[in-house]
Amino acid sequence: VLVPNIFLVFFSRGKLGRYPPWPGKIVNPPKDLKKPRGKKCFFVKFFGTEDHAWIKVEQLKPYHPHKEEMIKINKGKRFQQAVDAVEEFLRKTKGKDQASSHNSTEEKNRRNSSEERGKQSAGEEKRKASFSEGKVKKSTGEGKKRVSSVSSERGSKSPLKRAQDQSPRKRGRPPKDEKDLTIPESSTVKRVMTGTVAGFKWPPSVSEPVKDSDPHFHHFLLSQTEKPAVCYQAITKKLKVCEEETGSTSIQAADSTAVNGSITPTDKKIGFLGLGLMGSGIVSNLLKMGHTVTVWNRTAEKCDLFIQEGARLGRTPAEVVSTCDITFACVSDPKAAKDLVLGPSGVLQGIRPGKCYVDMSTVDADTVTELAQVIVSRGGRFLEAPVSGNQQLSNDGMLVILAAGDRGLYEDCSSCFQAMGKTSFFLGEVGNAAKMMLIVNMVQGSFMATIAEGLTLAQVTGQSQQTLLDILNQGQLASIFLDQKCQNILQGNFKPDFYLKYIQKDLRLAIALGDSVNHPTPMAAAANEVYKRAKALDQSDNDMSAVYRAYIH
Repeated sequence: VLVPNIFLVFFSRGKLGRYPPWPGKIVNPPKDLKKPRGKKCFFVKFFGTEDHAWIKVEQLKPYHPHKEEMIKINKGKRFQQAVDAVEEFLRKTKGKDQASSHNSTEEKNRRNSSEERGKQSAGEEKRKASFSEGKVKKSTGEGKKRVSSVSSERGSKSPLKRAQDQSPRKRGRPPKDEKDLTIPESSTVKRVMTGTVAGFKWPPSVSEPVKDSDPHFHHFLLSQTEKPAVCYQAITKKLKVCEEETGSTSIQAADSTAVNGSITPTDKKIGFLGLGLMGSGIVSNLLKMGHTVTVWNRTAEKCDLFIQEGARLGRTPAEVVSTCDITFACVSDPKAAKDLVLGPSGVLQGIRPGKCYVDMSTVDADTVTELAQVIVSRGGRFLEAPVSGNQQLSNDGMLVILAAGDRGLYEDCSSCFQAMGKTSFFLGEVGNAAKMMLIVNMVQGSFMATIAEGLTLAQVTGQSQQTLLDILNQGQLASIFLDQKCQNILQGNFKPDFYLKYIQKDLRLAIALGDSVNHPTPMAAAANEVYKRAKALDQSDNDMSAVYRAYIH
């Protein structure tokens, strides 16, 4: 028996490993969301994510017959989490059905018992009435006639009543105890297909600018397309564009990793310079989502894996920029960012009018402003777009992107930002994103130092570190970051997810930012000193959680 409304969604483009089927449940669409025209499709919520999409009927396959095969093919952690979510949903549904069935059985038994008692009572009353009438009238003939009449009423019904009982059921309405669980007959599917939803205006294609006239414009960037090559497209990434009083704009998108291939990639040629912890995950997601990418890295062997995945190899930064429309870069610090642009065979040598450069490195505002000036002086377009996150979030395509500079270029990067992140913010003029990124990392770095300090204090006072973590996870500070970093410390696993040396660099730059405007940053300064001690203990290339070791040595 198939479970109603639970399916595997198969995508019609790409290898199975790159665009894996994903479990989903048919649900009712939002009231303001109009169903796209064309083939019959259903609105699906994907398990393990917050993604929703209009999915064509032919892309839906029953969940259970294909489940084991898909688990063998897809070993990803997120896919397993999605399968677990399905199983949990099924357990809850089964429990509800059993409870409902039990209640229904009890109610039916109560009704039958009540009817039986009613019948017995009615029969007794009739017998008494008949006996009473017989005594009063003492008429044998009339008594026989009345008995015959009563018998006739019990054994038959009026012609009208018989006609009503024998009339067929209303067309298309199955009896209560019958359930057709195939796709077309599902009651939920019927509601989805027949429900009237209006008032939603479909947006322009990816190549067109994002509208900014309405501060609450809901931009479904991944609408259906007529191109055969990308017929698998679905609106799994709902974008919300918000205009604030400051002029900043945010594009917020749900997690897209569950439905690889759901993004309409730009037709522009993309270049990427720097394949470190963050850059590697970014490039991987750009390729998965169908972008044409040319890569370069200072150590060329890091490019090999991406070449195998379909990327092209650039011999120098200048060559990448000259052959691509938009070139992204993600390097370690201000010096590396400047060398990449201004050095031999650097970015600047490949810039000519119309070429676009997006620097995703976390650097100070002065550095990014200098780079913007030299790029624009050659006729190029510049955008800063540092990212908040770590290696895992980069791999999952869940980074937060802070952008500033050329607004048109920001819009041209829309499909790329969707591939690599869950949310992007446009913050205005060049330098704003650098400042905001340093503030974000200052808060994160200071918090990490405080976590380490708390765990060591618990240890030296005879308290359980695990119990401390359990308590924190039940309180207002509970977060994935807190849990992961505490687990790193408790397990002694400091494999880098965010290098300690880079968070110390960001703290140093944030303190300098505060100095430039005469604003005190004593908490960041104290945390910075702890990270410096950790670096002196040779923890630079470990994860930032290794700051814990500065407290125990």
